[in-house]
Amino acid sequence: MKKIIVPMVFLFILSGCQIFSNEKGTVMTSNDTVEKAAKISETSEKNSQSTKSETSQSEEDKSMSYDSGSLLKAVSSNDSEKVAEILETKTYPIDELNEKGETPLLIAVHNNQIELAKKLIDAGANVNIQDNIADSPYLYAGAEGRTEILAYMLSHSEPDQSIVNRFGGNALIPAAEKGHLETVKLLLTDGHVTINHQNNYGYTALIEAVALRDGSKVYQDIVSELLKYGANPDITDNYGKSAKDYANELGYGTISKLLKE
Repeated sequence: MKKIIVPMVFLFILSGCQIFSNEKGTVMTSNDTVEKAAKISETSEKNSQSTKSETSQSEEDKSMSYDSGSLLKAVSSNDSEKVAEILETKTYPIDELNEKGETPLLIAVHNNQIELAKKLIDAGANVNIQDNIADSPYLYAGAEGRTEILAYMLSHSEPDQSIVNRFGGNALIPAAEKGHLETVKLLLTDGHVTINHQNNYGYTALIEAVALRDGSKVYQDIVSELLKYGANPDITDNYGKSAKDYANELGYGTISKLLKE
């Protein structure tokens, strides 16, 4: 008896189930096909979940490989490669504190480590966390004239203008008092700092620039900038004196003239 080779797929309806032959002549039902596809899908999903789990575990393990204080130490030693490695873990506590309450970013600002500070800011470091003496990265950058770092903070983070230093001042007041002209200009053009803010002594940026300094050219320029952006020369401090009063008392002719214009 001759075997009959069927060269084409026949479809039958048998008890409500499709039956067909594949290329090898094996008879399969549609239920077989569905079950096979389901198993493939299930296996694929398990593999995907396993891969995600392994990746997550790998990140966690990598983070755990760094001891507490590793980022603080890396920043303090200016080890940019180590800082980059730690930041890649994503789960390392970027705002960890040392015994002084300083974050890695505050240390970078202290040391004027511009590139490290930028890396930390890009990674999400908080510019507003204050240390044990109420300095924050933002306030310190203003007070000490870290102009490039400050500019990066203003454009890449959200400095909190409501927080003040241990003297009750904002970033502008010490910047003006210490003669950081470019920092003063930056804060004024940014437009978010309160120009007539008074600290615990009632001093404004304008009063400090006059009363606490020597009336030299840089302070004349700072006074001019402050006035241009709306500093009030008639505000008085806790001692009842204004910037005008101090300029007259100290004999700062050029500044006195600016304040009267």
